[in-house]
Amino acid sequence: MDIIYKDIHTFDQEELQDLFLSVEWSSGHFPEKLVVAMQHFKTVYSAWDKDRLVGLICAMDDSVMTTYIHYLLVRPEYHHQGIGKHLVEMMKTHYADYLRIVVVAYNEELDFYESCGFKKADDASAMFITSLWT
Repeated sequence: MDIIYKDIHTFDQEELQDLFLSVEWSSGHFPEKLVVAMQHFKTVYSAWDKDRLVGLICAMDDSVMTTYIHYLLVRPEYHHQGIGKHLVEMMKTHYADYLRIVVVAYNEELDFYESCGFKKADDASAMFITSLWT
């Protein structure tokens, strides 16, 4: 299988919904919002198996110092094939001149991000408010 990586911001609702729901992310229930979000992220890289969206990474930045990786997801059946690491490397290359690349990782993701070169902060914790749309 040859994975193709693209730098695009335009996606169909169905392909985003299918990808996000494949990893059981609630944002997959709002595909119309995901389409708009992808258009507004500063950087979006995607992974494709022929015409099937199998992975995605998105970032927002302040244009000079700090970037925030917001989404990184890969379809479960494509895990352990290097797709997620390749997407992270694309971001690291793109933002190589920035002071900091930030990612909020869940505990079960820490090993993956550490293997990509991220370090867990000793003096900080992620905090957020989640609002579910109706």
